[in-house]
This record gives sequence, structure tokens and C-alpha cells, in this order.
Amino acid sequence: MHPTDTIAALATARGAAALAVVRVSGPEAVRIAASRFEGANLTGVPSHTAHVGFFLDEEGHRLDQVVATVFRAPRSSTGEDVVEVTCHGGDLAPQLVLRSLLDAGARPAAPGEFTQRAFLHGKLDLTQAEAVADLIHARSGLAHRVALAHLQGRYGEAVGRLRAALVETTALVELELDFSEEDVAFAHRDDLAALLQEADHLLTTLLDSARLGALVRDGVRVVLGGRPNAGKSTLLNALLGHDRAIVSETPGTTRDAVEAEGELGGLRFVFVDTAGLRATADAVEAEGVRRTHRAIAGADALVYVFDATVGLDEDEQAFLDRLAGEKPALPVVPVANKVDLLPPGGVQSGDALALSAREALAEPARLASLRQALLDAVTPGLADAEGSGVVVNERQRRHLADAHEAVRRAQAALDAGVSGDRLALDLRAALGALGAVTGAVTNEDVLDAIFSRFCIGK
Repeated sequence: MHPTDTIAALATARGAAALAVVRVSGPEAVRIAASRFEGANLTGVPSHTAHVGFFLDEEGHRLDQVVATVFRAPRSSTGEDVVEVTCHGGDLAPQLVLRSLLDAGARPAAPGEFTQRAFLHGKLDLTQAEAVADLIHARSGLAHRVALAHLQGRYGEAVGRLRAALVETTALVELELDFSEEDVAFAHRDDLAALLQEADHLLTTLLDSARLGALVRDGVRVVLGGRPNAGKSTLLNALLGHDRAIVSETPGTTRDAVEAEGELGGLRFVFVDTAGLRATADAVEAEGVRRTHRAIAGADALVYVFDATVGLDEDEQAFLDRLAGEKPALPVVPVANKVDLLPPGGVQSGDALALSAREALAEPARLASLRQALLDAVTPGLADAEGSGVVVNERQRRHLADAHEAVRRAQAALDAGVSGDRLALDLRAALGALGAVTGAVTNEDVLDAIFSRFCIGK
């Protein structure tokens, strides 16, 4: 990709639609669009103006009636001259307009190239650019809101402010090295210690948010486990509000994991109904049980369903105790199902949530306590996700971890009173890692890897 080229691409999805937008950006954008536009002379119109006319092919034949909107550099989405041609939707008209622009001198845009040019021209930092892709691919309300908060720059600004303060302090520490023989101190050690403590706190908070960020990005995987005929499939259908799993009085009906998606509290949940946990001589059912254990091993939470009319037996309690030892971080929500069948003074559910999945099929509000328990179990700090403090991808997490290690080393060096050159090295390492988060420090290979994941036209 050459940043001085003029690029063009369809900016809206293909297919039947009322309108479509073809975008062209670069130093020749206005001239190229004007050469194919019949109406106002686009080369002479002011920025941020829209003009109705006809778009022409290379031979001057009319292709479509369009609206051409001109944005002049630097007041455009990419920081370059941009023309957006709004034509009629469908498969043909947008492709004809795009082909005409390419014939006039533009080249096809690569995936993410418009957004990459916005980054290169200082319209976005790298966290905002990544938020564009996150916004496009958001699959839940919370993922959408987090991406929008990042796009507005709150996250990048917090990291940028910290880096700016460290830049100033690092410069003073390095200045001391130039005057080491005069024994002059330019950087006040108390102020530096306070700054490093602030950096440590911010980076710890951001890194702690990485798990929540992964759940926001990928969704929460919740496995419904328990003995056969405990009501797991009925509970899945009740959570979804429609029939997804086969329900039968015959134990062992579910032989394989059944997955379905739903949304709770703005967060995407993937519910997995599994085969009942029991010893069996049936080879097919035994394979289902093995898959249940595998599903639990990869779960973000387990809803353990048992029959309230029977209660938890010793084997089930032993399984849950063993699971707590092996996976102490796995949230387990016990559910006593079929309470509608309990006689007066029947089996007690203990600490488990008591409900009737069968009744919840008709009255979804009966599952409110279970929905809230799941949110409480898997998303501590959910309210913070509405703001800026959520790390949503591995690239950012890795650089923040590197910055955190460098800050911790600098704190230790400062406390030990080691030489200024060692302190300066650690501060420089922290600056480099923080700069990599926002794109203040980066390289072409990293940018290509990030923007290649975008769709063409964005």
C-alpha cells in the first residue's frame, strides 16, 4: 500500500438496499470524482457540501443519479481529500460507480486502508482504530458500548496522559546523566515515586480488566451440567425463550452438547446444554459424558442443575467439591429445579437457586434471579466496562503487561537508589510499551497485521 495513492471502495454492504456509498480518498480524490460527475464542478466546491448529479462512465454515459459529498483535507475522516458518492443500492449501480472511479485513476482500497490512513494522519490513535473494527463486529449491547467508549478516545487518552507524564520525567532523569559530574538533580524523587505509583495503579486496573474484556469480546460460555433428567434442556429453552433442545422424560436424551446464544445485561452468553453426568455402559452416552466434562473444562461458568425432589446425592457433592479444587476460579451456580413438584416440607435446596424451568417457559420473569446470579458470578466490574478501563484484545494486554513490568522495575530501582542510567532504561521501556498501545510507537508490520483484519471499504 502506498499512502500517496488515491483509493476507492464500496463503503456499504453489497446487496439489495435503498442506497449505497462508494468512498474515494487521497490527493486526487476530488479531481477523479469530478471527472466522472455531471452537475456541479466538484473541484471548486467548498468542503462538507453535497451535490446532486449524475455519475458517468469513461465514455460519458450516465450510470446513476447520485449525491456527491466533498470533504477536503484535513477536515475529513481520513485526513485526506475524500468524496463519498451515494448512489442507489443493489448489486449493479455501486459496482458501476466504483469501476468508473477506478478507471479514472483510483486504485482499489486494501482492507482497513481508510481507517489506517485516518491513524497515519492523526485522526485516530491505534486503540480508536481497533475500536472501529470492534464496533463493526460487536455482537452484544455491552460490546457495542465498550467499543464506542474506546472510539471516543477515553481509553487512549488515559494511557496517553500517563505516557506524556513519563516522557517529561524521563527527560529530566536523562538530563541528570549529562550533568552527573556536577551532581545536579533535575527530577524530584518524591514526584517520580508518586508518578510511578499512579502508573502502577492504572496499569494494574487495566490488566485486571482483561478477563472482562475477553468476555465482552467473545461472550460468556455457560455450561448447564447435572444428572440426566434434572431439567437442563428445559432450562436452556426457558433461558432462550424458545425451544432449542429436545426435552424428554427419558433420561439420557441429550447425547451431545447443544449450544445457543442469548443476551443478559447487554452481554452475549453462549449456553451449552450437555449430556447428563452419570456412569453408563452405553458407548454413545459415555462419549456424551466425556464431552460434558470437556465442555465444563472450557466454561466461563457452570450452572449445575439438580432435581429438587431428590436433592444432591453424595456423588454429585463429591464432583462439585473436586471441581472447586481443580478449578477454583470457575463460578458455579447451583440450581434446584422442579420445585413445582415438591410436596409441602419436601427436599430443601440449601444455597441453590430454587426454580421451576417448566414454569419459567411460560413466565420468563421466574428466571430473573438466575440471570442476575450469572451476571454477578462472571462479570465483577461490569459497570466499569461502560467507561474506558477495559482491555479488549491480546495486543493491548501484552504491551500493557510489558509497561507494568518496566514500571515495577523502575520503582524497585528508585527504592534501591541505583544509578540514574538504570532508572532511565526502565522508564524508556515503559514509554515504548505504552506508545505501542496507542500507536505512538509502532512499525509497518504491526499496522499491516492490525488493519488487514478490517473489511474492505472501512
